[in-house]
Amino acid sequence: MNRTLRLAGVAGAGLILIAATQKPPLHGRHWVAVTGKPLGATAGAMIFQKGGNAVDAACAMLAATSTMWDTLGWGGETQALVYNPKTGKVIGVNALGVAPTGATPDFFKKKDLVAPPEFGPLAAVTPGTPGGLMVMLAEWGRLSLADVLAPAIEMADGYAIEAQLTNTIERSKARIKEWPYSKAVFLTHLGEKREAPEPGEVFKQADLAATLRKLVEAEKEALARGKSRKEAIQAAYDRFYKGDIAEELVRGMREQGGQITREDLDGWKVRLEEPLSTSYKGIDVYKLNVWTQGPAMLQALNILEDVDLKGMGYNSGRYVHTLYRLDYQERTSGPINAIFFDRKHGTFWGGPSNHGEDYGIAW
Repeated sequence: MNRTLRLAGVAGAGLILIAATQKPPLHGRHWVAVTGKPLGATAGAMIFQKGGNAVDAACAMLAATSTMWDTLGWGGETQALVYNPKTGKVIGVNALGVAPTGATPDFFKKKDLVAPPEFGPLAAVTPGTPGGLMVMLAEWGRLSLADVLAPAIEMADGYAIEAQLTNTIERSKARIKEWPYSKAVFLTHLGEKREAPEPGEVFKQADLAATLRKLVEAEKEALARGKSRKEAIQAAYDRFYKGDIAEELVRGMREQGGQITREDLDGWKVRLEEPLSTSYKGIDVYKLNVWTQGPAMLQALNILEDVDLKGMGYNSGRYVHTLYRLDYQERTSGPINAIFFDRKHGTFWGGPSNHGEDYGIAW
């Protein structure tokens, strides 16, 4: 029987990482909370200590790291793989944002643009992270939305911001100044030589804290009306995508020249999908579908199935050479070269040609 690699996003139970990396292995008897930022991992640990499961912890860490702008953000997107021990199945969570209905080729051509810009309101898609988080929590979590969002709300009220982010803000301040709401939040020392927050400064995001509290409020009111846990989280979801939060999001977006409408938010939904998978040396490996570049990893593993990488020695010359080119004399492409070739020629997984109209890509 094949073993199954049960790694769902950022949280798991009893996970042991033994590969030779720059970081030491992590060991956990009951749970492990892993994410890119210590404060984010702390949020996951707090949830495990409250009796939450891996999905509860993952949602709390997602909320915390989005509040820290660690690549993630509340206006961004969320993708996840969740292993359901009750069914023995892995589920793909597709909370990918989509382009507004008004973002047509003609719209951008009239603005002398060949594609949507990289920055600003016209670059925005419908926010997927709030919906993805709440759907995961409702479907597979154990705790309330109030419990899971508590660390993020505390951070939004003010936390000691780290140097990495403050320096990024300082380097990006010219771009940030183009957008008044961003400028008001991130440039806490406007007009001074250094306009970004200082490392360790208490960084506050009052509007974000108020928005997260509105979600908790919606859940609380639904529970008071006798709704189930799942229905109460759905009430919070509806407040974000259909209620007063959606109204304010659209108002601010349109004010700044964006295109997202109430109909765009109301019509968007999280998709629960069957992921793709392969077996690599007896281990079942799952990745999200063709709207990501995940299938490329599965292709690479299939190419390497009969190759003794372990016997070559990790990162040895032969090891690295094999990953790039399996047989130099025959010019047989290795998995990495094959992936880069696919990407170079515009047919790579996750590219526009594989999104299609169903994901809001109209050209």
